[in-house]
Amino acid sequence: MNQNRLIVVGVDGSDGGRRAMDWAADEAAARGGTVQAVVAWRWDGIEAGPTTATNPTDERRHAEELLDRAITDLVRRQGPGHPVAGEVAEGRPADVLTAAARTADLLVLGSHGHNRLRHTVLGSVSEECVRKASCPVVVVPVPVPAAGAATEPALRG
Repeated sequence: MNQNRLIVVGVDGSDGGRRAMDWAADEAAARGGTVQAVVAWRWDGIEAGPTTATNPTDERRHAEELLDRAITDLVRRQGPGHPVAGEVAEGRPADVLTAAARTADLLVLGSHGHNRLRHTVLGSVSEECVRKASCPVVVVPVPVPAAGAATEPALRG
């Protein structure tokens, strides 16, 4: 077992990011490794995101708070004992994540399950990371709700 195994995980405050963080922590625990949680941020002057940041300093502070909350929540959910470090870096998410994972054994990302139109228009961080990363990439999927009897076609014999 490689005791120096490094798993980089992208953190963005979403449910998908939380699921990726949990998966990465479980994998690191099973393999005797550590987790490097990474939050990418950038300031483009547009206030279209979930933050109310009005300048780059506020945006970076928001990213740092998001990272602190993600690590605190991981410890609350899974208990202490998971070696987790954090990093906040300015830049495009795919660029920041693939750079952070350059020497990692694994890059873990959450899937947000965006619809096809949004994916086509905005692109996909996970797809870009898969293309650019120098290590294996795991994309933790959004859970698919179980199909109920009302949505399944009736079988006719």
